[in-house]
Order: sequence, then structure tokens, then C-alpha cells
Amino acid sequence: MIGEFKEFIAKGNVMDLAVGVIIGGAFGTIVKSLTDDVIMPVVSSIFGGLSFNNYFVGLSSEVTANTLDAAKEQGAVLAYGSFITATINFLILAFIIFLMVKAVNNMMRKEEPAPEVPAAPPADVQLLEEIRDLLKKK
Repeated sequence: MIGEFKEFIAKGNVMDLAVGVIIGGAFGTIVKSLTDDVIMPVVSSIFGGLSFNNYFVGLSSEVTANTLDAAKEQGAVLAYGSFITATINFLILAFIIFLMVKAVNNMMRKEEPAPEVPAAPPADVQLLEEIRDLLKKK
């Protein structure tokens, strides 16, 4: 069983998957920073200082706070603003991955060489071919 496990782990697909998960985790932090630190402030300024993270609905009458963190301390809340932020983050990540895959596909796509047009043989070769063809007929 140990030998089979070593064979399984040594397969290229498992190693590729492991590398993909590690790279994906690192890429996730980059995208999180991009969305939290670059894109969301721009979106927020466009909508007049709007922050989706503080959009919530208190699920009990005890929740009277204006910020999500304070409201969570008071009781149960439905934090739909966090869901909106997560959805925007997902869309940004999906778009970035789409652009990366498109770029890789463009690099992998090889231009097919144009079919070579055979050059016309020189006049003396054409003449010899005609003589050959005439001799074959006789």
C-alpha cells in the first residue's frame, strides 16, 4: 500500500494540483488586496463614500448599532453587505483569471504556416519534362 501511495503522490496531476492550490492561495491574497485596497475605495467614492461591509439587517430588536462589528456584538445580524463585497471580489477574480487564461491561450496558439506554393521549374526543366512525356506516349 505504501508503494501505491508513493506512486499516486508522484503522479504529475497530483503535483500540478498541489502547486495550483498553493499558487491559488497566494493569488487570492493579491486579489483580496486589489479589491479591498484599490477597487472598493473607488467604487465607494463613486457612490459617495458607500461601504458595502456595513450593510446589514439586525435580526433582533436588540441590534441598534450603526456598524457591523458593533451590531454583531449586540446580536444576530444578516450581513448582506459582506455578501455583496464577496460577490464583487469573486467577479473581479473570475475576470482576472479569464484574462490570464485568454493570454495563455493566445501564447499557446501557434500560427499555421502558409502552404508552400511550389515554384515553377526553370524553362529547360519544363522542356525536358515535355520531351519525356512525348516519348512515353510513343
